[in-house]
Amino acid sequence: MVPDLESERMILRQRTLDDVDDFVAMDADSEVRQFVFGADFSLDHHRAKLPERIVRDFGPGLGHWTMRLKDAPHPFLGMVLLIPLEEKGPEIEIGWRLSKSAWGRGYASEAARAVLTYARSTLGLSSIVALIHPDNARSIAVATKLGMGRSGRRAAYGTEFDLYLTGENAP
Repeated sequence: MVPDLESERMILRQRTLDDVDDFVAMDADSEVRQFVFGADFSLDHHRAKLPERIVRDFGPGLGHWTMRLKDAPHPFLGMVLLIPLEEKGPEIEIGWRLSKSAWGRGYASEAARAVLTYARSTLGLSSIVALIHPDNARSIAVATKLGMGRSGRRAAYGTEFDLYLTGENAP
């Protein structure tokens, strides 16, 4: 379970079963999921599996946050995660995904920065990784803003990604 976090404009709270419809709506957009899900993506299968993934325990202080604006009526922006890489570790991965309507406003960087601060100050994590598709310029820009550096390639989740590092292992 993750604690609620706040940034300048957002409230980050534990993802719950009440968020399923928001996640399905976000992930129904092929541009949102193009670098995350494979070609065999099925929205019906995704909807069916989300509740199981939402209640999964990733360890103390680890999991997924739902991103919402502080001011009314708290529209859904997307999510940020801090979980063991491929759900088994030992590396801890940070990731983010936003609804297309939230793109280009700095929300991903702001939310990820809040989670990185929490990871370092509360969990004592010194090194965190991000796996980013090499064509995902938006996520590469977020990782760069966070001070993460590219450190080669990494096979995970059934494909290959560029590996970005923060902390003591950053290039």
